[in-house]
Amino acid sequence: MHDVTGTPEPEDISALISGAEAFLASQQPAPVPAASAAVDGETKRVKALRAEVAEAALLEELQRDDTPLRLDTDRVRERRKKAHEAARLHELAQDPVMRAWQAARMRRVLVTASMVSLALALTWSTAGVQTFAAEGAAMWSPAWIFAWFVEPFMSISLLVVVGAKAYMATRGRPIESKTLTRIELLFLALTLGMNAWRHLPFVADEFSLSALVLHILGPVVAVAVVTALPIILAAFTELDHGTPKAAPAPSPSVGRKPVPAPRRPTPPTASDQGSDTPPTVRPVTPSRGRSLAQHRADLLARIKAGEVDARPSAEAIRKALGCARATAVQLRDELAGGAA
Repeated sequence: MHDVTGTPEPEDISALISGAEAFLASQQPAPVPAASAAVDGETKRVKALRAEVAEAALLEELQRDDTPLRLDTDRVRERRKKAHEAARLHELAQDPVMRAWQAARMRRVLVTASMVSLALALTWSTAGVQTFAAEGAAMWSPAWIFAWFVEPFMSISLLVVVGAKAYMATRGRPIESKTLTRIELLFLALTLGMNAWRHLPFVADEFSLSALVLHILGPVVAVAVVTALPIILAAFTELDHGTPKAAPAPSPSVGRKPVPAPRRPTPPTASDQGSDTPPTVRPVTPSRGRSLAQHRADLLARIKAGEVDARPSAEAIRKALGCARATAVQLRDELAGGAA
């Protein structure tokens, strides 16, 4: 029997230490035998290599599939869109209605530009005409002020003639009047003379070629515009845009009866006409694809039949044959030369 209040015995301390060591040993995991990892071969290196091989096999299988290569990228789709748009625009440009609209727009631009150029040219010459008309009058005197109106009223009159000829040319009825041509030349000659007079070699105190050119520049430009504009517009009227495509027939509305097309009158036969029936007017033959010799033979036949005068004008020949204006002018000159 031990004494409770006394000093512990050595045997008790040894027993306590042995119990603590046994408890700690029971808490540690049991060691894995080294021979098991060597037998299975699943080391860290083996597992990493196995994952790498599996990844490579999967990548090889996916790379053999070219589906992503057949897909259009954004750049390819944008290029295809532009190519399709260009093809549609080219097809639209060949449409006769589109070509007629383009010609009308270009003609309007040319007429506007020529009229602006003509107005600026005549405005440029206003100062030279005013100096000529004032004849050294004092500034702000009545003669000096009224001299500024000389060029404007001549320019307005000239623009009336040019505008009328230009408009009629756009309607396919160009005006061929020697009287209007003389009026144009008269106005332009007066403008040119009044601008150049004070700068001529034997009139100017000190002749200067540059001053002479600058003062006649406006009238020269006006002459060029007045001469070229009717020719350009006449060429526009002879353009052939082709036959427009027929629009699809609209489907009849539900519940409405279709309106029958009007019947064309039957042309009278030879038995219906009397002996005093006038000869039938020969239809106008289109000029496309016909030579000058064919036009000449057709014109002579029409003159012989009495359908065209023996000395027709170029406009009458163009209407009768449906030819270009240049061809009509050549045929008219040939008839005039043969008659002479």
